[in-house]
Amino acid sequence: MSLDRSVLEGPAWQVASHLLGSELSVCREGVWLRGRIVETEAYDQTDAASHSHKGRTQRTDVMFGPAGHLYVYFTYGMHYCCNVVTGPRGHGAAVLIRALEPLEGTEQMTVNRLGRSGFELTNGPAKVCQALGITKADNGCDLEDGIVRLDIMSPPETQKIVQTTRIGISQAKEVAWRFYLAGNAYVSKR
Repeated sequence: MSLDRSVLEGPAWQVASHLLGSELSVCREGVWLRGRIVETEAYDQTDAASHSHKGRTQRTDVMFGPAGHLYVYFTYGMHYCCNVVTGPRGHGAAVLIRALEPLEGTEQMTVNRLGRSGFELTNGPAKVCQALGITKADNGCDLEDGIVRLDIMSPPETQKIVQTTRIGISQAKEVAWRFYLAGNAYVSKR
């Protein structure tokens, strides 16, 4: 399946809502781990909460394009988080994958999450990476033909999408660039 990068070349906030319902998958040692994206947050270089806000650095280079690659960062000295790079080449923007609804490979995800299961399996950005085995080694991965894949599905009806402020950040907390599927058990926080 080919990745329609034109969907990802729009503004991060627009792509963030469009990615809801799409699928993120990884093949590790012949085992497919796959989940439906149910919560996202947008980040853009014009936004004080974005890693790209202060310009292009070695850490943020992937965020500046092209769209359709994976930006992975390490946070709090213990967790990885993954983002889909968006926008035009040269503009630092990405969408954080905050939560997934597991679809395939849940047994291996449970092992990766040290026995956690149910909604705790993938209801947060660090949990998503741990469950799928995503690490810094996956930074820059092409989401069309790399080990991590993105299949863009038609977005759900807008009345099923909740738009609110982002969480877990210290700057630009008032920006309503967090999106999630209403009523989904895997959303990190309501």
